[in-house]
Amino acid sequence: MKRIALFLSLYFVIITSSFSQTTFEIDVAAGVTNYFGDLGNERVLQTTSTNPGVAITFRNLMTRGELTGYQYNPLSYEVRLSWHRLGYDETKAIGGMDGFELRNYGRGLNFRNDVFGASAHITYTFYHNRRLPLYNQPAVMYLFAGAGAFFGKPKADLFRGDIHLENRYYFWPDGTTRDMPYNAGYGNIIKKDGVYETDLSKWVTETGQGSGETAGKSKYAHTHLAIPFGFGFRLGVSRLLTASLEFGYYYFFTDSLDDVSDAYLTYSDLDRLFPNDPEMQKLAMYISDPTGYGTNGFPGPATSPRGNPKKNDAYSFINLGLAYKFKLSSEKIRFLGRK
Repeated sequence: MKRIALFLSLYFVIITSSFSQTTFEIDVAAGVTNYFGDLGNERVLQTTSTNPGVAITFRNLMTRGELTGYQYNPLSYEVRLSWHRLGYDETKAIGGMDGFELRNYGRGLNFRNDVFGASAHITYTFYHNRRLPLYNQPAVMYLFAGAGAFFGKPKADLFRGDIHLENRYYFWPDGTTRDMPYNAGYGNIIKKDGVYETDLSKWVTETGQGSGETAGKSKYAHTHLAIPFGFGFRLGVSRLLTASLEFGYYYFFTDSLDDVSDAYLTYSDLDRLFPNDPEMQKLAMYISDPTGYGTNGFPGPATSPRGNPKKNDAYSFINLGLAYKFKLSSEKIRFLGRK
């Protein structure tokens, strides 16, 4: 992670210093994310996966259009720092449906991942008039695409307190969460505490299909490469302020943002992972299969699939932003239009 951060920092410095810009903008944006991955009870858009996100963008870092005789240059370069929260809970009721009325309640997985990233984008803006100041023309549309590095650890809310089987949740067929198993015939209805205490990347939650190894996935990388792209609309509020509305889609080259990708653990995996330790075996199986409905512990077409290894994870980010323009001279930055 440190090497990637150092590389990105040096890259940004070299790129920005190579251009003779006279102005640049700092945009602060806030909005909502929607997750696209292996979890979900809705067929297409997981509306209940909506979470917050923020971004700071350093914009217009290319040679200014004044050099070509135009007020604005359609092509520009920007650098973005971001935080996006991802998450989903397959046991949560949706639109009056709960329990096995939900498509994936039997799997009953949940996760949260706070993703921090740095990315660089090329943008193209469709100006109505490149010589007319932006605040004197209608909103303009722009496109962007780029690449970046993002860091995040998937975690789950699986216990009321410490990670111990006495603190686990039991998911009943009627959609309630209780403190006793369904076959006990009784149990108090409880609520999840909302604390994502279980670092899923530290647990082997899936097995490799036909790999012959102890498990196909143990600890995996927390830093991932992604391609952000999207479009937006920008409106000049004044000479120095610009507002924007943007839709971005972040496609990742990984399937581990949600810790779900392949197949459930089997009993043979547990024997190899935790030999002669039945307590740890039960704990690992619960973290892999929280409801107990997902697998019977043996490989098979009905119980093995836990996720889709052919599909990588992604998320969208819809945001509103406000940018302030800074002017550069050979000696100092002009702030608020003053030297």
